[in-house]
Amino acid sequence: MSLKRRDLGAAMLGSLAVLGGLAPRDSRAQGNSAQGNSAQGAATQGAGSFPGTRPVTIVVAWAPGGSTDFVARVLAQALSATLPGNVVVDNRPGASGTIGHGSVARARPDGYTLLLGVNSTYAMARHLFPQRGYDDERAFDGIGKVATTPIFLCVNKQLGVRDIAGFVAKAKAAPRQMSYGSSGAGSSAHLATELFLSMAGIQVENVTYRGGAPAVQALIANEVQMAFVDAVTALPLIASDQIVALGVSSKERNPLAPNVPTIAESGFPGYECTSDFALLAPHGTPAAIIQKLHGALVAAAKDPEFVKRLEQNSVFPAIGSPEQWPAQLAAESRKWGDLIQERGIRLE
Repeated sequence: MSLKRRDLGAAMLGSLAVLGGLAPRDSRAQGNSAQGNSAQGAATQGAGSFPGTRPVTIVVAWAPGGSTDFVARVLAQALSATLPGNVVVDNRPGASGTIGHGSVARARPDGYTLLLGVNSTYAMARHLFPQRGYDDERAFDGIGKVATTPIFLCVNKQLGVRDIAGFVAKAKAAPRQMSYGSSGAGSSAHLATELFLSMAGIQVENVTYRGGAPAVQALIANEVQMAFVDAVTALPLIASDQIVALGVSSKERNPLAPNVPTIAESGFPGYECTSDFALLAPHGTPAAIIQKLHGALVAAAKDPEFVKRLEQNSVFPAIGSPEQWPAQLAAESRKWGDLIQERGIRLE
């Protein structure tokens, strides 16, 4: 299956209203100026008074309004309460997240430029963008996994099915007669769909849109019959009966939609695909700074307000450690690389 390059600049997920008081701020000029004034090399820098009065920038490789941007802004506010300096967010979208990732890979490894990565880029896009200019294992040091959010398998109301078994039966009775909407190559929703189609043994045509929001609108309008929709976007549409949720992609049912079964329990044991967020630093960032940032991340996860704001939007804290990161990255990359090869997913 091939996808057109014109769709690669799409944001990963559907629109999400940015919470009040967390408007985007571009900190590149501040960060670059401060970095230029640094007299001490990053290789010998310890945690010391880090970050002092200098801002720490979290780069988001997607446009404002998506779930990665939302998590980054809630995280930035929580980290600002723990670290001495201010933590801000800088959106650098494009090419399925690889532009933003590449900018952090080339940044000075001093702890002042970080990346909130999502598995659609650090584990999936690498298999579609071999010439992206950086290597995920060598370019980044893990501070830790931050959070995870599920994806809902949704269908148009007019399709007349209310469970996964009914959808699979309909698809098998009319191969390639139905279509699904996706937001571009390598997004979590896109590969969640391909994993499901592979396990179900059905053929549903892909229609690519320039982002998650237009893909969802196409589902509502019955331009496509099925789509995997991130929880933040899906839940209000499910509640208002604009779309029908057949299953959720996580291991366990979503507490905000407890009547929707998991895909695994609906006849596909072992199925799992979530959007997983991780805080990363350029490779070579001093270990003392990595540990200080990880400590701030752990402290944020203990803040009831931080947890509440995430969970209200079906994003669940899942804090990992720097030591766990290499194995997590390798496992995710292997899983999705195998699927991309099996399904023949490629770029034209």
